[in-house]
Amino acid sequence: MRSSSLLALAGVSALSASLLAACGGDDGDGGKGGDAVKVTASDSACEVAKTELPAGKITFKVLNKGSQANEFEILRPDGKIIAERENIGPGTTVNFVVNLSAGDYKALCSAGQTGKGPSRDIKVTGSGGAAGTADPRLTDAASEYKTFVLAQVDDTIAKAQKFADAVKAGDVAKAKELYAPSRMGWETIEPVAEKFGDIDPKIDAREADLKPAEKADWSGWHLLEKALWKDGSVKGKEQYADRLMADLKNLKGQMATLAIDPVNDMAHGAKELLDEVATGKVTGEEEAFSHTDLWDFKGNVDGAKKVYDLLRPVVRQKDAQLAQDLDENFAAVEKLLAKYRKGDGYVSYDTVPAAERKSLGDAVNALGEPLSKLAGAVAK
Repeated sequence: MRSSSLLALAGVSALSASLLAACGGDDGDGGKGGDAVKVTASDSACEVAKTELPAGKITFKVLNKGSQANEFEILRPDGKIIAERENIGPGTTVNFVVNLSAGDYKALCSAGQTGKGPSRDIKVTGSGGAAGTADPRLTDAASEYKTFVLAQVDDTIAKAQKFADAVKAGDVAKAKELYAPSRMGWETIEPVAEKFGDIDPKIDAREADLKPAEKADWSGWHLLEKALWKDGSVKGKEQYADRLMADLKNLKGQMATLAIDPVNDMAHGAKELLDEVATGKVTGEEEAFSHTDLWDFKGNVDGAKKVYDLLRPVVRQKDAQLAQDLDENFAAVEKLLAKYRKGDGYVSYDTVPAAERKSLGDAVNALGEPLSKLAGAVAK
C-alpha cells in the first residue's frame, strides 16, 4: 500500500534511502528511443511535455526535481489507476513504459506518495494499445495471471474469514496465529487490488499513514493487528472484523471487470511489489505491532516472481541477459528468506539483527534494478 512515511524508522533510514534510490530503476525505452515523453515532477508541479499521444506503448521519462520521493500515475478520468511508478527518489530519472489504448487519461505526480497531487490531462488517439495483441504469449500470460489473481482473492477471503471469526470470538491467541497467513494472498496481488478505488486503504491502511482527522475512519487488518498485539484485546472490535470481510468480498465482486495488461498490470505490478518490500517490509514499518513483516515480504516476492515466471519466455527471447539477471537475483532473495523460516511461517522480524536486515535490503536492491527493466523488455 502507499506509505507517506517511508523513512520513519530511526536506525534504518540509511538503508531505506539506499533502497529508495535503487527503486528508481529504468524500464527501458520500450522501443521508443528518443520519443520518450518528458515529465518533470516536483513537490508542487507535474509538467508533461506532450499531452496528445499515439495509442500503444508509450514511454514517459520522469525526472523528480522535488525534495520528496514522488509517484507517477496514469489514471482514467474517474480516478482508476491504469499504471503507476512509485518511489522515484529526489534527483532520479526513470523511464516508465505503459500500454494505452485510445481515450482520455490523467498523468499525476504525487510528492510524498499520497496518491494526490497536480495532474495533466492526456489524450491518446489511434488503434494501438490492445493488451497482448502483438504477441499471443502475452495474451496467454495475462489470462493465466488473471486466474492467479482470482485464486489469491479467494484464498485471502477463506483465510481472512477464519481470522475474523477468531476476532469475533475474542480468541486473541487464535487470531494472532491466523493474522499473518490471512494476509499472504493479499500481499501477492496488492497492486491489482489498488486499482479498485479506495478498497486498499480500507483494508490495509497503517495507523502511521493516517492524518489525525482520518483515524476515526480507520479500518482493516492493521487496526486489528494493533488491538491484538498492543492492546491484547479485541473486545469491541467485532465490527471491524465484519468490515474487513465485507471489503474483501467487495473486491472480489469488482474483479469481474478486471482486464489484465502485461505491461501496465503485470510488469509494473511486479516492480510495485518489490518497492513494497523495500519501503515497508525491510524497514519493519509494515507490521509495527505484530512484527510479521517476513510473511508479507514473502508474499510480495512470490507475487513478483509469479509475474516474471509468466513473462519469462518473452523476456528470454527479447533480452536473455535480463532474464539471467532476474533468475539469479530472485534465487538470491528466496535463499535469504528461507533462512528465517519457522515451521509453516517466519520468525518475528524484531529478532532479525540490523546487519541481517541490511543483507535482505541489499538483495532487494540487487533484484530491483533488473526488475525495473521488465516492463521495457515486454514492451519491445
